[in-house]
Amino acid sequence: MHMDRLRLRRIMASALMCIALIGSASALPSGIGGQQDGDDDVALGGCTCHASDPDNSITVILDGLPYHYETGKNYPLLLQIIGGPDADSSSHTGGFAMRVNGGVLSPADSALVQNWDGEDTALTHTELGSKVADRTWTFDWIAPNEEVGTVTIWVVGNAVNGDGAPSELDRWNRLSASVGQGIDNGQTRTVFSGNGEIEPPAPAEDHVDLHEMGAKLRAHWLGLLGFGAVIIVIVFCGFFLRYGFSRHYKGRSNLLRLRIKHLKRGDQL
Repeated sequence: MHMDRLRLRRIMASALMCIALIGSASALPSGIGGQQDGDDDVALGGCTCHASDPDNSITVILDGLPYHYETGKNYPLLLQIIGGPDADSSSHTGGFAMRVNGGVLSPADSALVQNWDGEDTALTHTELGSKVADRTWTFDWIAPNEEVGTVTIWVVGNAVNGDGAPSELDRWNRLSASVGQGIDNGQTRTVFSGNGEIEPPAPAEDHVDLHEMGAKLRAHWLGLLGFGAVIIVIVFCGFFLRYGFSRHYKGRSNLLRLRIKHLKRGDQL
């Protein structure tokens, strides 16, 4: 009986250790790519190690994509993940995997972005790149050197809480975009996936306390008072000139009419 209990404890300890190893192996801050879930590449299948289904509260943005590409031309692109847990630079809080079926993907900063397993058609983040505070990465797409028709780019991006273990707080979403071959007019576009409810960053605090303005505030109000006084004087003078000396104004006083009549009589004499 004692031996059965001891054996049961060993089995449970081994199971817990395996679960812990599986959990830690699923979190890959050093980058991810290739076939991770069945026969699907992770860029197509998604970050199922964090959650089974994509979440539209995560917005995946790909900026700088041309409407049409010219063979052999280099196109700088920007990828950004918005949403999910708060991001910072002290822990692993985001990552991505990307694949293209035509052309070459090249990291703009090899410290943050890398080609997965040496494939120039697959791209992912590095360990340092998973700590980018704004979850933004830049890279270049070099269009195919020969005519291959429409090229498709697949991206999957996640936003995680940085604890190193998959949980319900970790979320991901996928994006795919196609670019046809043709004449490049230099214009680019932004494509995204998600619900589009993107909260803009808080504006920088650039207001000035009125109590701290001192002489500047007083000069401001004095200038407004002076401007208002000038406007009042101009209006007053306008009314005075219009109604004070006009002989054709019907509403003038009787005294003024008598004076005008007297002047006319003097002229007649």
